[in-house]
Amino acid sequence: MLLIFDCDGVLVDSEPLSCRIDAEILTECGVPYTAEDVARDFTGVSIKDQIARIESERGVRLPDDFTERLNRTLFQRFEAELKPIAGVRDAILSLPLPRCVASSSIPERIALSLRVTGLADLFDHVFSSTQVARGKPAPDLFLHAAGQMNARPEDCLVVEDSVAGVQAAIAAGMRVIGFAGGGHCGPDHAEKLRWAGAPVVIDRMAELPETVRGSV
Repeated sequence: MLLIFDCDGVLVDSEPLSCRIDAEILTECGVPYTAEDVARDFTGVSIKDQIARIESERGVRLPDDFTERLNRTLFQRFEAELKPIAGVRDAILSLPLPRCVASSSIPERIALSLRVTGLADLFDHVFSSTQVARGKPAPDLFLHAAGQMNARPEDCLVVEDSVAGVQAAIAAGMRVIGFAGGGHCGPDHAEKLRWAGAPVVIDRMAELPETVRGSV
């Protein structure tokens, strides 16, 4: 079995911080968003797809340097403030299975996130939505990761915190465990993941090893 981990909200508790910063930069650009708006609409979505949706739905064009401004601010704040999801390192180390990361974020953000949270040594294989044509909820990224890891989709188990990610895993023909323990997860988050198709949802990483073993 191949374990495929999303990064933001599964390995690192980045979503509350990134949603606040995203909303701040968008508002500065004259497109008002709250952190709650960003979390609701764009958690698990690539920045490319986020920009396309905002420009289409709001009838605006974001500045050419929007992504650069966003990433510059994010990276500065991540260096100082980003923390891993509680218990995730021990949970991963207790599962002697092949594993990789498949994230909607750009490679530089994934690498920084894993480095500052002390998780980089756990993953030799990291995949980004920049490597595929379509981001989550399309299955492209997970299928790419499986292909690169020489695993059949039916032999993959994805750990995801977002509706888009759960939908992508199911579209790829993979099993999925929903995670509702990130700082951005409200009281109804687990139900949203179940609605998206996750048959099992956990809210603590301490539950992951037993849940994975039950899926083998």
